[in-house]
Amino acid sequence: MLPVQRKDFILERLRSSGQVMAKDVAAELGVTEDSVRRDLRELAADGLVQRVYGGALPVSPALADYAARRTVAVDNKARVARRAIELIEPGSTVILDGGTTTLAIAQALAPDLRVTVVTHSPTVAAALVEHPTAEVYLLGGMLFKHSAVTCGAAAVEAAQAVNADLFFLGVTGVHAEAGLTTGDADEAAMKRALSRRAADTYVLGSAEKIGAASPFTVVGLGDVAGIITDAPLTDPTLNALVDAGVSIVPA
Repeated sequence: MLPVQRKDFILERLRSSGQVMAKDVAAELGVTEDSVRRDLRELAADGLVQRVYGGALPVSPALADYAARRTVAVDNKARVARRAIELIEPGSTVILDGGTTTLAIAQALAPDLRVTVVTHSPTVAAALVEHPTAEVYLLGGMLFKHSAVTCGAAAVEAAQAVNADLFFLGVTGVHAEAGLTTGDADEAAMKRALSRRAADTYVLGSAEKIGAASPFTVVGLGDVAGIITDAPLTDPTLNALVDAGVSIVPA
């Protein structure tokens, strides 16, 4: 079998099963594990899979830059945003992560909702400029242009002064084994810092992120109060998460 045929087989198996193991593919195709691992490395270099120990998982579509992500799964994100807003109590302090789903939250907040919003996203902050009853605190730091958020030491230090009721966490991958992941190490560190400043952290997991993975772990599955998702409750990833004790909040 030619390498291109093996790669097509791997991608099809990934689409149908949600993961591939190198040893299983090698046995099924009658080739060496080294050949399959080389295929996986090349597929990962092309951005088509996310390699993990022993195999690969689907790569998240949310790894695209901010401008591109604004056109991805718009309806899914709107559903998740509406469900997230239902968790906000009047007078509470809420940390909004960067990203297009948190932007949808900011845009959909009821104009009479009295709330304090802390964010490291200039885009999210700007969306609340004309909100009549929301106080907005923008955390400064180095601007990470890919995701339109501030990161780095200054942003993490600014976060230490925050004590919030809720943190709505954006990730690019939600997987029972790979966990909660994102595509940049510094951004993952900033998300962890923000999560530590809130009583409860809820993951914004629109359907396209469920079952996908990215390179860097954000927080552990046990560190969040729940995952808000519009994915069907019959989804195998959600079933595995529930079995692991993770709370799923349907959107």
